[in-house]
Amino acid sequence: MTNKNDIAWKKLFEKYDILDEISNNGYYEISADQIKEFREPRLMTKFDQKSNLPLLFKENELVILPITRGKYIIGPFKAYESVRYIDTRKISFNIPDYIETLDPQQIYSEANAINTVYIGGVIHQILEEEKVYQTISGRMSTGSFDFTINTNNGAFGISINNSQCEIDAGFESPNRLLLLEAKNFRIDDFNIRQIYYPYRLWCNKVKKEIVPAFFTYSNDVFSFFIYKFCDISNYNSLQLVKQIDFVIEEKPITMEDIYSILKKVKIVEEPEVPFPQANNFYRTIDLLSLLMESELTRDDITANYAFEPRQSNYYADAARYLGLVEKKGNRQNSIYDLTPLGRRIMSKRPRDKILGIVELILQHEVFNKVLRKHLKDASPLSIDDIVDIMKDSHLYNVREESTFRRRASTVKRWIEWIFENVD
Repeated sequence: MTNKNDIAWKKLFEKYDILDEISNNGYYEISADQIKEFREPRLMTKFDQKSNLPLLFKENELVILPITRGKYIIGPFKAYESVRYIDTRKISFNIPDYIETLDPQQIYSEANAINTVYIGGVIHQILEEEKVYQTISGRMSTGSFDFTINTNNGAFGISINNSQCEIDAGFESPNRLLLLEAKNFRIDDFNIRQIYYPYRLWCNKVKKEIVPAFFTYSNDVFSFFIYKFCDISNYNSLQLVKQIDFVIEEKPITMEDIYSILKKVKIVEEPEVPFPQANNFYRTIDLLSLLMESELTRDDITANYAFEPRQSNYYADAARYLGLVEKKGNRQNSIYDLTPLGRRIMSKRPRDKILGIVELILQHEVFNKVLRKHLKDASPLSIDDIVDIMKDSHLYNVREESTFRRRASTVKRWIEWIFENVD
């Protein structure tokens, strides 16, 4: 499943024999003017997650990094860091009552998420200091520096000369400078460049400790990954210091809430859309949050967020199955947007939003039956047990045994997601 970037990069690789050049020299330098022959460079060079990489890059384990304002280097670099969310105790915080310009029910942009944690005193807790001020943000020149980056054949040296970097927010206290890279969705990995280039820039400008951090806002949880670089000249020397999760203080969801939904919910007829194949329900919530900002095409979802092309369809269809998203346009150019129900659900407070989505899930016979049996048996169901229930639940267009088993894993994960939200 190819997109515009895949097509344009294929033409560039063929025209400039890029694979042969890399095989012979270990890298290939390419200019923005060369890239512009086939597509706008800003759309062709910024791949914040591995899943965003063009097909040829994935197949040949290649990465592209900026080295000057108009030049890039392509090579087999180990440029990404994996991220694992640990289910730890979440720290609650409040927004002061007198704040009227920030609505906790409408935190859907990275900027709003950053403002929320700053106003709520979260940044002060992370830096462990009382005086903290937001001082920097936006695009800036990196200056000049050298570093080594890992490849399959050992370390490789790269020189940066006034490339461009972007800082989502910088917070300064008397003793530290926190540099924040933010995403308003969950990630599996990130390009280390996003925190390394700003880190190198400000290491040359200030004397105080630099704290590079990655921040995600997903499913109403503000997650901070605090890093340090053990060797300033080694791109791959970053080490996770700690992960901290924060939430806006709310009345917790209890099993009584879930039982109450089970008691009152009415089973609906199965919709004529593909039965969900989207195991990570957090991704479904992320997609709903992104659609609160604007409607998106499949290519938009794939190019800008942490979704593989096939996943974009899976998670959009999962939201359609629940009645939260509608698909417009044709098969080649599908556009996804929230339904009125989707917008109404996503505008609720975090607790009510989660319970509203739980109710939509449990309106479907198979999920309702699986949860009831789970509670009755006090034990999760096996895939075989779930398949048996699915076969008796009048699913739309699911017939093959292999399809039942693949979809059963989604049923299992969605039920687990419900329990993960219970205090």
